[in-house]
Amino acid sequence: MARYNLSIKLKLIGYQSIMHGQKHIIVVDNDVARRQQIATVLSFVGEHYKTCAEDEVVDIYQQQSNTLMVILCGAAASTLADFVKNNPTCPFITHDVIDQGDVKGCVNIIGELTTPLNYAQLTEMVHHCHQYHNKLPHKHGKNSGNSPLFRSLVGSSEPMQQVRFLIEQVAETHANVLILGESGTGKEVVARNIHNLSNRNKAPFVPVNCGAIPPDLLESELFGHEKGAFTGAISTRKGRFELAEGGTLFLDEIGDMPQPMQVKLLRVLQERTFERVGGAKSIKADVRVIAATHQNLEQMIKEGGFREDLYYRLNVFPIETPALRDRKEDIPLLLKELITRFEHDQGQTVRFTEQAIASLQEHAWSGNVRELSNLIERMIIMYAEQVVNVSELPNKYRHIDVEEYTPEYPEELQEKEAINELFAGFDYDEDDENSFTDDFNDEESRGNTVDVLPNEGLNLKEYLADLEVSLITQALDKNDWVVARSAELLGMRRTTLVEKMRKYALQKTDI
Repeated sequence: MARYNLSIKLKLIGYQSIMHGQKHIIVVDNDVARRQQIATVLSFVGEHYKTCAEDEVVDIYQQQSNTLMVILCGAAASTLADFVKNNPTCPFITHDVIDQGDVKGCVNIIGELTTPLNYAQLTEMVHHCHQYHNKLPHKHGKNSGNSPLFRSLVGSSEPMQQVRFLIEQVAETHANVLILGESGTGKEVVARNIHNLSNRNKAPFVPVNCGAIPPDLLESELFGHEKGAFTGAISTRKGRFELAEGGTLFLDEIGDMPQPMQVKLLRVLQERTFERVGGAKSIKADVRVIAATHQNLEQMIKEGGFREDLYYRLNVFPIETPALRDRKEDIPLLLKELITRFEHDQGQTVRFTEQAIASLQEHAWSGNVRELSNLIERMIIMYAEQVVNVSELPNKYRHIDVEEYTPEYPEELQEKEAINELFAGFDYDEDDENSFTDDFNDEESRGNTVDVLPNEGLNLKEYLADLEVSLITQALDKNDWVVARSAELLGMRRTTLVEKMRKYALQKTDI
């Protein structure tokens, strides 16, 4: 009877754990006694579970969405091989199985419980199962972070996966968070994602830059003030703590907060109450505090610049945002995301060649993502709707050697441009027309002048062709018709000179 009551009690604990949404263990065994023994051990160590026979496991597993692991006992391990293979997202453990041949190749069977059961081995297996769930590919794969909430946390690198994982873990708690990282790494973006994923997301997210507010005004900015509290306080004003009621207060650059304010902030974090400047009434503060800094607070504590007790109040759950140079594999994804934003905001875009992206991945990025964003905006201004290669990047971003493309143009186009340059800048006045004509009619001037149109006119194309033939012939004669040296003298390529000689049928005449 006592054994029966124990069985009822253990099953009740198991069902209650399922109803509360906690991860639980399914024990599959056709042997009732062995199944009961495992249930007793699981209950003793505080794990939530449910037991069943082999023919019940499929229905039970499909009805639940929070299974931690499945323990297969005895012959069930062999007969349920297909069930194991069809559920790769769930880890399986075997126990007291004689023949494991049918499930030997299943990688989601991550361990075996020996007989007799012991606490150390069981807790280690439970830990392995939690890790199996935490590191599932669909959670941290290349598509991770594409949800609207994580859209601003772009990157598939290991550091960014870790940041997203930590955000998900802490978001729904009430713990204070301290975000550490260099300037431009997106600390406020992390804070906003924590707020958006929390149960406070319907209330305000209020950011405050502690380094941008003068020390004598910071207290009023955070806690508000009563009318007449100081000169210029012509009315009562709510502070940021009141404005963030029920939501999140983000204290950026907390390392720049002066010492007197650190003491007052510590009191608010301890007692969850504050008073306005000039007021005596205590106001409750239902606010989650997230702080951020690029400074080394532990070093500041040693130097006396930051209070140690405040540090430990804020540093309940630290998150470190990685520098861009430590996750260079994310640069292509960041480029795509930032360009998309600029295209949406400005209506213009730009693209980068593979060589340009490779060069950007070699850069040190002291300004991190903010520096990358500034570079993209600059490229859009200069090369909107174009493709940017390494040669178009500013000098400091050119870290690989790429042969620059130099276009070649048809001779007709070059001749037209030469003619335009020849006559560019001339602006003849009517009063000067006769003097130009007189100069041209003068035999000495006519012999030295080629840029004055004669009165009777001329065929410009024939004139230029004759001039070109004359100059080419002179160059060839001077170099004994050696084409390479003649082309060098004329400042053109050898192949171009050969084409012109063929065009004008120029050949060396034997005397």
